[in-house]
Amino acid sequence: MTSKTRTRSAPMSLQSAATLPASALPSSELAFARTEYHERLATVRASMEEAGLEALVITDPSNMCWLTGYDGWSFYVHQSVLVGLHDDPIWWGRGMDAAGARRTVWMGHDRIVGYEDWLVQNPEAHPMTELAKLVSDAGFAKARIGVELDNYYYSAAAHIALGKGLPEADLADATGLVNWCRAVKSPAEISYMRRAGEIVTEMHATIAELAEPGMQKNALVAEILKTGTLGTRGAWGDYPAIVPMTPSGKDATAPHLTWDGAPIPRGLPTFFEIAGCHRRYHCPQSRTLFFGEPPAKYRRAEEALMAATAAVMGSARPGAACEDVARAFSSTLSRYGFEKDSRCGYSVGLSYPPDWGERTMSLRQGDMTELRPGMVFHFMPGLWLDDGGIELTETMLINEASSEYLANTPAGLLVKP
Repeated sequence: MTSKTRTRSAPMSLQSAATLPASALPSSELAFARTEYHERLATVRASMEEAGLEALVITDPSNMCWLTGYDGWSFYVHQSVLVGLHDDPIWWGRGMDAAGARRTVWMGHDRIVGYEDWLVQNPEAHPMTELAKLVSDAGFAKARIGVELDNYYYSAAAHIALGKGLPEADLADATGLVNWCRAVKSPAEISYMRRAGEIVTEMHATIAELAEPGMQKNALVAEILKTGTLGTRGAWGDYPAIVPMTPSGKDATAPHLTWDGAPIPRGLPTFFEIAGCHRRYHCPQSRTLFFGEPPAKYRRAEEALMAATAAVMGSARPGAACEDVARAFSSTLSRYGFEKDSRCGYSVGLSYPPDWGERTMSLRQGDMTELRPGMVFHFMPGLWLDDGGIELTETMLINEASSEYLANTPAGLLVKP
């Protein structure tokens, strides 16, 4: 049913508690110190100035969270954070979600603006027209404004509506600007990723303990998700940005199939690509399960991947390039008679569905990004063969001298009787 057209009203600055000072603390605990948020903002502003931007409209929920602390399952509707070069950022989104912003962001309540619900999924109007007015009122009507043009959460219709509402502005592509500012993790971020590593280690331990031939796969996935949610040592488990990938046999020749209700087979590979998650920070890790002794070619593939992994850990260090790591992997793998055409890793950290990758660096030929301490990668040595697949992946932190894993699951194939 089509909603009735309404006369546009001014955006709601949901400061119904107008008596609260602008510096009022959020009601829930911030994930990081305010000084860290301020440092992040300064880094982003430096990148904006380098790109010649006067304002930035952020729609990626990972970037919104990283800059402001905002955390909510509201990315299915239009929302953003508006960043200028001087004042505090403005959170903008659906009116009912402004309550979540008041509870999670570090900015004052006067920097939280909600739009009316009649604009939600209304084919006769678009929320971005309200954002355009907000941007204009903030003094950016004729500014060069960065938008995340190639992003899951910024649609073509959103871009058209925002452009129509800002006819004198210059909307420039700023895809990845904030993502690259997130590339080197702070000590606090790394601590969260270590906790996520402990969680994914427990998730794989659950698989090793509970998996049995003929067990329905959805029943095992339920236990994996339970372990991931319960967390470990007081670190509660957050929802991961990707659901468990758990294909068996021929299905495991494809890397991105999820689960069904079929029994887990004997004599065929089943790989589990899962992630621990704590405060939206991810630690992905994969292992491959066999009931009974694996065929010889899978043992050869395991040997090749373990050797290539050792080569990667020897080459992944500060000062090396992403391409150097990829070359160490592929050259070692080829000596064992195997080839992998796709990238063998990518940057990870804070994320929301549908992807736990940061969409910046990749471990592949041609990526000359220099590795720096604090960068974190999902190292992805997977092989998809003619009758199955094998994944033995790790989350890898670049430290001051070399690299290290963030999870402690036993290496190699998981073999049960």
